[in-house]
Amino acid sequence: MSRRRPPRSPLALAALAILSALPVAPVAAQETPRFSTEVALDVASPQVAAVTDDGTHAVVVVRTRRGRVDVDHGRYGDPTYVAPSLAPVMVVDTRSGARSWLHEEPVQASGFAWSPDGSRLAYLLREGDTFSLRIHTAGERTRTLSLRTDRAIASSAQPLWTPDGNALLLALRPQGWEARARQAFHALTDAPVIVQDSREDFLSWDAVRNLAEEQVTVLVDVSSGAVRDLLSEVVPRDPGFTADGRHLTYGTAVRTKTSYTREDGTDYGLHVMELASGDVQDLVAPREERISGEWSPHRDAFAWADEGAVFVRRLGEEEPVEVTRGLRTLPGDTAEVRFGVEEWSPDGSRLLLTSPKGWHVLALKPVALSTVLPLEEDADTRPRRSVQRWGADGHIYFTWSARDRWERGLKRVAVGSGTVEDMVLDDGVYGQWTVAEDGSRWIYARSDGDRPDDLWVGTAGGGAPTRLTELNPELANIPLARTELVEYLDVDGNTLYGILYYPIGYQEGREYPLVVEVYEEFFDNGFNENMNLVTARGWFGFRPSVRFEEGYPAEAWLKAVPNAVNTLIARGVVDPEQVGVYGQSYGGYAVNLLITQTDRFAAAANISGKVNIISFLGDSEKITTRNYTAAEVGQDRIGATLWEQPHKYIEHSAVMFADRIETPLLMLSGEGDWNVPATNQREMYYALRRLGKEVVWVHYTAGGHGAGRASTVADFHDHWQRLLDFFAEHFEKEATAEEEGGG
Repeated sequence: MSRRRPPRSPLALAALAILSALPVAPVAAQETPRFSTEVALDVASPQVAAVTDDGTHAVVVVRTRRGRVDVDHGRYGDPTYVAPSLAPVMVVDTRSGARSWLHEEPVQASGFAWSPDGSRLAYLLREGDTFSLRIHTAGERTRTLSLRTDRAIASSAQPLWTPDGNALLLALRPQGWEARARQAFHALTDAPVIVQDSREDFLSWDAVRNLAEEQVTVLVDVSSGAVRDLLSEVVPRDPGFTADGRHLTYGTAVRTKTSYTREDGTDYGLHVMELASGDVQDLVAPREERISGEWSPHRDAFAWADEGAVFVRRLGEEEPVEVTRGLRTLPGDTAEVRFGVEEWSPDGSRLLLTSPKGWHVLALKPVALSTVLPLEEDADTRPRRSVQRWGADGHIYFTWSARDRWERGLKRVAVGSGTVEDMVLDDGVYGQWTVAEDGSRWIYARSDGDRPDDLWVGTAGGGAPTRLTELNPELANIPLARTELVEYLDVDGNTLYGILYYPIGYQEGREYPLVVEVYEEFFDNGFNENMNLVTARGWFGFRPSVRFEEGYPAEAWLKAVPNAVNTLIARGVVDPEQVGVYGQSYGGYAVNLLITQTDRFAAAANISGKVNIISFLGDSEKITTRNYTAAEVGQDRIGATLWEQPHKYIEHSAVMFADRIETPLLMLSGEGDWNVPATNQREMYYALRRLGKEVVWVHYTAGGHGAGRASTVADFHDHWQRLLDFFAEHFEKEATAEEEGGG
């Protein structure tokens, strides 16, 4: 496909003549503040870390990009390394909107957990190379709880309160763990001789990864700091206490060997421990089949689906009971319905089940099934729904999003009548929903579609929602990109959508350069750092979607992206000679494949994206088998092994077709990239250099996956300056060539 501009109509030429004759005001443009990399580093995003059961108090961590720089990517895979993630922490009263700082200066804190009565907050605070356990009270007093043990708190620990609020479940590292883990990492990185042996159950890097799972689960008395060991051989998954505090219920996932299929190599179980005696009973004995289900609110029963049938196992009973026996025939269906388990009712007497037909409420005693929310027939066009909570007020709260327009929010359905109500519904972008147990209030993050998120609270009593935070006042005077949802057809006639970001200072009737960011599917807008840096240069930004076919993923971008761009060109807003494309990771891989099939773009950039899927399979050892599974059954969508269909691996390796590339290419990589090693991109650089093509390779020695975006502050600035300047250079060349050619 050529980048040749279609002939202009006489009206268009006349309009251009008028525009070119208009006076230009460069001084005013210079005085307008613009979104920059310096601004991007400090854009704040709220993360709701914990909310009291009644929804009246929330812990909010205020994240910025600046708080996550200077990661030592060379230590990826080291179980003892904790990457920096510094942020201020506040507590918000959702009733009054009052905010108090738990830590006004950025700290590394995690594991936030409110006590059952909401009066105390437990969390972990990193101090030097260790974590301490902190207890914050409603009176705003914070103390460090000294544990009566010399074992360290695991960095991944998530404190869990007992029902009476007298103790916390916590994870500690075994004695001597740090030295063993550090030695295992160095043995695979710095040792003079490194040996790996397929006769071992685990790949060597898998064995190191397993060390990160080693922990001792303990109970900590919050008054004295006394520690009681509970579990040392397994890591409890989704632990919880029964309402009376006498039992600990949990799941396990014990790895037995390195697996390439995602279907073996791990034994899954379900267990209950009597805390007084320490005795453990298997509710589901360890097996290779995954167990995906829900504990009842009182943690005295577990429900899960198996081949579409629903089972419940209660504490004190010997066997699980199939609760959907005789209920799997619904009106209009000839085959047995396949149910999924979604949620328990607050009192544990009913289950919310899902099926392709709708949402169903199953009463357990006596057994009865009713449909509370029928679903639309076409699964591809029905709105997206996700259950948030079954409230004690008799409503099921769920998020809702249309698939063909920006209409999103929170709804609820009455369990008894099936009546659906809109609680929050508009064109905003929503996330981090937390609904109080009684359904009286809900906390959420909201963006107007263009600006960063802030936190809001809504109440069942009606009235307008209340804004709880305003985290980016400095952006009030900085223009940000305006967004639009764009609909188009791919080559196969599929309706797809993309997000268009308007250039700052956009003037109707003009054509602008366009920078396209590719990956997979894009639909929801919201503040986007990348696109705001693009639009601040006076260009359109665009994030189009593609549709994949397993076995032929490389066709997806060619079938959709040029059509999406042509849709914008046809509107007269984009200069067809000044279109660039870039992507990161899988998007960078897409860019390299795309430019082997079309010369549609003036310039292209691959950020941390592979170019040779064959060498990539085992080229990132720290993530072990991920690259094999990604190619065979995951994101790469090849659908077969290299030895079953080698031709498809060749077809999906852009370096094999480097001779077809005519588009100037910029590649950005990071030395510490654990996902796509720079050696993979290096193949493309040498290939294009050998073929006499234009290619620039920029390598950040402190960078990780994301190149300069995952590096130091200086590299972050450099990354974006080089990327945007590369597009500007080639846009200018195309514009000059067009003028000289009389276009």
